[in-house]
Amino acid sequence: MRHAAGPLCSVNLSTQTAEEHDIDDVLESFIGGRGVGTKLVHDRVPFDADPLGSENRLVLAAGPMQQSQMSFTGRASLTSVSPLTNGLVSSNAGGFLSRHLVGTGYGAIEFTGTADELLAVHIRPEGIEFEAVPDLEKAEVPEVTEYADERWGLDPEQLICIGPAGENEVRFASVMTTESRAFGRGGLGAVMGAKNLKVVTFAGDATPDVEIEFPAEAMDVHREAATSDHVMKRQGTTAGTDYANAVEAFPTRYFSEREFEGVEGINGDSVESKKYKKATCSQCAFACKLPTKDEERGVETEGPEFETVMSFGSNCAVDDIVDVMKSNELCDRYGVDTISCGDTIAAYLMANDEFGNVELIHELVEKIAFREGVGDDLAEGTHRVHGELGVHDWTVKGMEFPAHDGRHLHGQGLSFATSNRGADHMYASFYAIEYPYVDKSKAMDANGLGGKPERLVEKENHNAVLDSGVVCKFSRDFIDEEMLATLLDTDYDHLQSIGSEIVTLERHFNNQRGFDRADDTLPYDIPGFPSALSEYYDLRGWSEAGVVPESAVGGASGATPADD
Repeated sequence: MRHAAGPLCSVNLSTQTAEEHDIDDVLESFIGGRGVGTKLVHDRVPFDADPLGSENRLVLAAGPMQQSQMSFTGRASLTSVSPLTNGLVSSNAGGFLSRHLVGTGYGAIEFTGTADELLAVHIRPEGIEFEAVPDLEKAEVPEVTEYADERWGLDPEQLICIGPAGENEVRFASVMTTESRAFGRGGLGAVMGAKNLKVVTFAGDATPDVEIEFPAEAMDVHREAATSDHVMKRQGTTAGTDYANAVEAFPTRYFSEREFEGVEGINGDSVESKKYKKATCSQCAFACKLPTKDEERGVETEGPEFETVMSFGSNCAVDDIVDVMKSNELCDRYGVDTISCGDTIAAYLMANDEFGNVELIHELVEKIAFREGVGDDLAEGTHRVHGELGVHDWTVKGMEFPAHDGRHLHGQGLSFATSNRGADHMYASFYAIEYPYVDKSKAMDANGLGGKPERLVEKENHNAVLDSGVVCKFSRDFIDEEMLATLLDTDYDHLQSIGSEIVTLERHFNNQRGFDRADDTLPYDIPGFPSALSEYYDLRGWSEAGVVPESAVGGASGATPADD
């Protein structure tokens, strides 16, 4: 089986030292990316670690596909204990970082400890350097990239960084790369901020000790991505906005409604009308990104994607795409997740009868990033502030909801509940088989849960492998199960077992932190949900309470390793 290569670079920010550790066994078993990050966090972070404390670790990893020239492979994965959910979270981002990460020669890089001063860490094959960067205190993301260019001669894709939101430990702060690409969900930017780690840079041209040879099929995928006339090449993820709205799966006015009367002002056509050039991720010929601008109002950003169109558009009752673009631009600048930020602001708008107040929305993004005034409370996220606001708690495990409403898409609703990451649509991407534009032979009716727990297990396992490869989820029209097995040089049943082990390790870690069936809940009812959840646990080999037996993880513990 193809897998990532190289040692673990363990960076201790407290002592400003770095060590290398052999992790060949982990790479061979877990491929790379999310799988490797999950195994390392599970085994190297104490089960009772404070997400914002020194014992928490942040693991950055690419996968074997970043050694290829294939489309859909410009991604990397980041794993840690989330300050938003209090559980284990992996987040991945596109852009152009992943090849620079691989060029350092490391199979994974982890950050532990806490620095006494704001730091930049420079990762190179020849060694690790630490540099105090007091000038970057409170710097916005574009200011960090400008500093990196002027001081170190580095491009935006050669770094990860946080904005003011990360420094201020906003619980849904993002880690940013390539200036506008985000490790968005779960608040891992706050973990960097708590560690006093402002920016990490990557440079080098190291190659794995063992050369990875990819099959001809990889170029077939690349060719099809280049020649396809797919609507996402024009409208990105916003292409499905009108359909989601038509079937009442488009959250509106803080989830109180499911269709938005102003959808034409924020749909895929409106986004496409503001798109002024093509954009992509490293090596990808699909080019589904969305550079947009409005010269009259002085707004330029990359996006918004569909989830942002929901969170800052329909959920806030905003029907002008330029206003949503501005929200997106502010989130990228300050370094916050657009989904959690938009939903939390929507909760505030509902509490104060201010839906559609664009000036207030943009003001609140800034107040959240700097924890000023009411922004200090909202920076805690919806789960922690909903009681004070007097609104319903629209989260799962503390994570705010994306679009693809589970009140219509029942399998997606079940997957929101079971996801170890919280209310996240990409954990299983179950919505993709409940919308009618998928392969009809694999599609399922949106309503009802019959037969869906088994499919959900397969989808969660499959996506865990994609996140370990690391392969973009939007490759689904080009990389089927057989192709994925071919690319990773194994059989698909083996990949399903690896995905299952990753999901189980995540669940086991969360179990040790107190998570069980009581956390696999939804803020709405789906017919047959309790029995479907029990069936899901049974298929996973977990208890009726949603707890992983110790025998399933080999008795591993989350004790801090002595070798550090």
